[in-house]
Amino acid sequence: MSISSNLYTGTSGLSAHGDAIGVVGDNIANVSTVGFKSSRAGFSDILGGVSANGKRVGAGVSLGQVQSRFGQGALQQTGAPLDMALRGDGFFVVNGANSGVDGQYYTRDGRFSMDNEGFVVSPNGLRLQGYTIAPDGTQSTAIGDLELGAGQNPPLPTSSVDMVMNLDATSVPPAAFDPADPVATSNYATSVTVFDSLGAEHRVDMYYRTSGGGAWEWHAMVDGAEVNGGTPGTPVEAATGTLQFNADGALDVETPGAASIDFTGATAGQSLAFDFGDAITTDAGTGLAGSTQFSGSSTVSRLSQDGYGFGDLVDISISEDGTMEGLFNNGQRRPIARVALAKFTSNDGLSRAGGALFTETPDSGQALIDGAAVGGRGSVSAGALESSNVDLATELVQMIAYQRAFSANVKTVTTADEMLAEVSSLKR
Repeated sequence: MSISSNLYTGTSGLSAHGDAIGVVGDNIANVSTVGFKSSRAGFSDILGGVSANGKRVGAGVSLGQVQSRFGQGALQQTGAPLDMALRGDGFFVVNGANSGVDGQYYTRDGRFSMDNEGFVVSPNGLRLQGYTIAPDGTQSTAIGDLELGAGQNPPLPTSSVDMVMNLDATSVPPAAFDPADPVATSNYATSVTVFDSLGAEHRVDMYYRTSGGGAWEWHAMVDGAEVNGGTPGTPVEAATGTLQFNADGALDVETPGAASIDFTGATAGQSLAFDFGDAITTDAGTGLAGSTQFSGSSTVSRLSQDGYGFGDLVDISISEDGTMEGLFNNGQRRPIARVALAKFTSNDGLSRAGGALFTETPDSGQALIDGAAVGGRGSVSAGALESSNVDLATELVQMIAYQRAFSANVKTVTTADEMLAEVSSLKR
């Protein structure tokens, strides 16, 4: 090996270790970058000529592969509803323009928010990808932009009313029930609010009349203004039925209380079913888990119906499998979307695209996209962010090592220079 080649050997060491210091510097600079994955410099030796004994001689070093390290970063709780951190393998999928290039990108940065169009976006404006979930619970099969700003919950017309009450066993039968004067011809009254197909509320008044011997009749009345063909102010009977209690006060028989109501402006023929408990004969029940007839005041202990009105989205919660559940101002909750995650055969093959983004390459393999917490993909921690996985102490120690190596290669260059100077002085 010639003396002049030693200069190039030292120069290669300077270049390689200078670049390695740059890798460490990049890690240190991004110690506070959310979702950042640190890199590691790899060195490769360079072969030169052949020595006198036929062995290959080294000619320095080059910086080989700069490898990203995808170890888990620490999680920081933020409380922001759309902040998400991943625990385990996988990447959020985002779509849009990055540095002027449209495409699909992958990131561990979970700082998401809602833009002015209602889409969930990353800090650099790329739209988060996921699966939409219809009101009936059906999940889409293809991913797309997640839009939450227009989140709505359509109304559900009431189809059943469940009531649990105690009717006073000492009640005295009044006059025959008169729809025109229901209060005077009944022993007890209560009401329930139901919803039509448009989400409009309607009050249904329930009147109960005893005929003695544990037998009761009930009547469901609505104002005539609420139904097609009715007269405002005149009650219309929507449904009627009977309840029979045994000598122990248990509900024995209840007649089906099905009704078909034509609420004004809504879908005609809305079916309403009234249920009063676990009747012994009718339902093969105990007769005591629902409505009863004991001595004491008549009172309702539980009343429920299965309908609700129209609702707008007011809040979101995110589960570990990435399911976004919406809370609506009509009091309803339901799944509205599920975040998609991508995994790769080789994370090391991904290419950095800036802005905490990665792109797939032939070395990484194609993105395998599915929901979170399935197929080896990590789970989602809502209201949290994943910190950079840079270990600052390790990086500073590594920088010192590279700096020492850089200084040693400077010695190689200066020594080679001195040797050349000695050779040049032979002529004098």
